[in-house]
Amino acid sequence: MTAVATVRSRLGPKPGFRTVAPERRRRRRVQLVWAMLVLNVLTFFPDSRLILPIPGPIGKLIAQGSLLLGALLILTVNRPARVRPSVYIFLATLLVSEAVISSLRAEFLLGAMYRSARLFLFVAVLWLLSPWWTRKDLLLVRTHLMVLWCIVGSVAVGLLVAPGTAMADERLAGILWPIPPTQAGHYSAMAIGLTAVLWMAGLLKRYVALASVLVCVPILLLTHTRTALVALLAGAVVAGLSLFTYRSRVRKSFAIAIGVFSVGALSLGSVVTTWLARGQDADQVAALTGRRAVWDSIIAQPRSTWQTLFGFGLSNKSFNGLPIDSNWLGTYYDVGLLGMAFCIAMVLFVFISAWFTPQGPRRALALFLVAYCVVASFTETGLSEASPYLLELTLAATLVYSRPPEQEGVR
Repeated sequence: MTAVATVRSRLGPKPGFRTVAPERRRRRRVQLVWAMLVLNVLTFFPDSRLILPIPGPIGKLIAQGSLLLGALLILTVNRPARVRPSVYIFLATLLVSEAVISSLRAEFLLGAMYRSARLFLFVAVLWLLSPWWTRKDLLLVRTHLMVLWCIVGSVAVGLLVAPGTAMADERLAGILWPIPPTQAGHYSAMAIGLTAVLWMAGLLKRYVALASVLVCVPILLLTHTRTALVALLAGAVVAGLSLFTYRSRVRKSFAIAIGVFSVGALSLGSVVTTWLARGQDADQVAALTGRRAVWDSIIAQPRSTWQTLFGFGLSNKSFNGLPIDSNWLGTYYDVGLLGMAFCIAMVLFVFISAWFTPQGPRRALALFLVAYCVVASFTETGLSEASPYLLELTLAATLVYSRPPEQEGVR
């Protein structure tokens, strides 16, 4: 050993060296776990339009296996396993328990039990992530936004490489990974909303926010997804109002938005109407693209007292081969009135907690996420299963957790 090495060994490592590096590694693994959860809800289905043809079994293995990988990875970070007490996760656990009970009597037992097991593991990983909920740097929110940028970026790359294939049905879809137009619109709208709220709160640089908006807004418009657009506007208004007296840039942004909206409504009214109609006549729009017929059939379906309370077991959210496209009716069909009660309690808990959270970025982000999920839930499913909506509602719950981070051992 040289003289320099001897002196260094006696003096010991530089202050903070042993703490900073492990903390950075833990943070990166937590981010990877959250990315695995997002990949898991990016359900794979065979699509001949993919630029790189991915065999169905391999694609499903990647999507479904990411949840197991995320569960194993979080156990390497959260060791020994520690969780925060949370009313929200407790309600989610009750939903899982009720889903398992209802699936035991499902017609398609194997599929229902598989979906229940997936939901159980999904909620378990969310619970193991709870020690990182109260970080001041909003680690989970920033991670979610970065993953959304990657997803939207893949859709944009597909559009640039093969525009005719990506716009085959006059609605933009992902062709690097099979992402339907509705999901592409959802991810774009969510990225726009989170970007806008973080920028208004002064937590995101202007050029980063501008680049995000310039990419995501065209993607959203090309998907022709009305639900995502309406939910985005509702969430942005609620979040903006919560920050209205917090920062001057919020007030300026509202004034500019009102001016742009007024001018656009007068000069581009016919264009907006055509975009919203999406080539449908008045009867099709009134019938919500056939959704009302499916909803009426679900409500009119005969069911026993057990099925009314517990549902028919977790399904693929379809009825007689047609998509249900309503979170509340889909939940009622799968897990009955009890499942609906748990879902409503989860949403109300997050909303009420956000309402009483002190004014600031965390409150605004939580209100945006809750408002978006509530508006989208009328024509989209997901709060009662492992889905982007359940993940984003959980993200809102992490923002309203009241326990100060200084009292925790995990940062």
